Amino acid sequence: MIHFALSSRLKLKTMVSAVSLVLSALTPSLTFAVPANDAGFPARNAAKEQLGKFLFHDKILSGNKNTSCATCHHPLAATGDGLSLGVGEGGKGLGIMRDTGTGSDAIHERVPRNAPFVFNLGASEFVRIFHDGRVEQDNTAPSGFRTPAGDAFLLGVDNALSAQAAFPPTSNTEMAGQAGENEVADAAAAGNLPLVWHLLTQRVMAIEEYRTLFAQAYPGLKVPEQVTYSHIANAIGAFEAAAYRADNSPYDYYMMGQTAAMSKNAVEGMKIFNKARCASCHSGKFQTDHAFHALGMPQIGPGKGDGLEGHDDYGREQVTGDANDRYKFRTPSLRNVALTGPWGHDGAYNTLEAVVRHHLNPEQSLENYDVSQAVLPSRSDLDEQDFIVHNDATSRFNLANSIEINPVTLTDAQVKLLLDYLHALTDPSSLDLRSTAPKKVPSGLSLAD
Repeated sequence: MIHFALSSRLKLKTMVSAVSLVLSALTPSLTFAVPANDAGFPARNAAKEQLGKFLFHDKILSGNKNTSCATCHHPLAATGDGLSLGVGEGGKGLGIMRDTGTGSDAIHERVPRNAPFVFNLGASEFVRIFHDGRVEQDNTAPSGFRTPAGDAFLLGVDNALSAQAAFPPTSNTEMAGQAGENEVADAAAAGNLPLVWHLLTQRVMAIEEYRTLFAQAYPGLKVPEQVTYSHIANAIGAFEAAAYRADNSPYDYYMMGQTAAMSKNAVEGMKIFNKARCASCHSGKFQTDHAFHALGMPQIGPGKGDGLEGHDDYGREQVTGDANDRYKFRTPSLRNVALTGPWGHDGAYNTLEAVVRHHLNPEQSLENYDVSQAVLPSRSDLDEQDFIVHNDATSRFNLANSIEINPVTLTDAQVKLLLDYLHALTDPSSLDLRSTAPKKVPSGLSLAD
């Protein structure tokens, strides 16, 4: 990946601020932000990143040793999986070719939410992770984080991205497997998250190559005696932060004063983006306010236990318990947004234009939603659940009634220009992430299925 050296980035900061002020004066209708720089990301640690690279791709961290972090966040699928809803533990294959598995090893249910991309989540401003923000930095908590584990959460975790890495292995649907299949799954089903982390750490420490890698990544740490899952999570987070940093887009160079970096159409699209009030939520260095908003995205999939037969998903309300947060989800960054479909907290839209048009008129888009846009590997019993909530008029009315943004009218030509701008947020180095995947992992488990 191509990045400015730290000293170069720091030297540019003052210059970029001045350029932004000049551009803002010349074009007051636009919202200009200082681009990201090295100071906003964790310091690099090559040994920790190499360890994290292996752990991220190694199925040793799943209960049945058949699923890795990369299964749903794969470099060949722009750190997602190309599906509306993930096919977690028990599935076969990668990306859009992944299926639901067969027989007793088949998946229990679809993962209820879209696999979020990982781009730039190592930046220090990302203090909330997951669509509902259920993992969040909190200096008042014993661990420094507010998480579903409460006070039992791990100590010594570096940042929110690393904290996030601790939770998929505790999910029976995502990585742990079903109760009765393995001891990790049993602990997860019982809600004993510390035991899950302990068991997985023991597994990793039983592998000699991993012991060597941990000693290199954490000098002074007594290996294996002092290794905890915090060290595993921190290594994964270090890898993700470095490998999936994406802040060298045409937009970034435009913001540094290289006005030819973006096409004229993209610049016009940026003006439309601001005029249409998109920047009221998609603001700042990474085009996100890090807040939660109700946009009426069509609800598809098995749901999160809310509403009609438990098939709805109340979003942020599940974290806060506040009914005012119902149907609110975290504003995603728009970096590399052209690469990260399907879009929405449940991947309801399979084209970038479709999700943009949803934002322009959410209520109309919800009512006219074409279910064929959902990218869901078929299985008859799962298919029967996928649109229960969307097809229910009362549930759809309640969702529509929560929408907090007003319609915006744009011509087809303006929408095209807006899309040109969104494409200009793509970092070219993210187009080929093959180098971020190892050829093999220390456990010897397969990477391909």
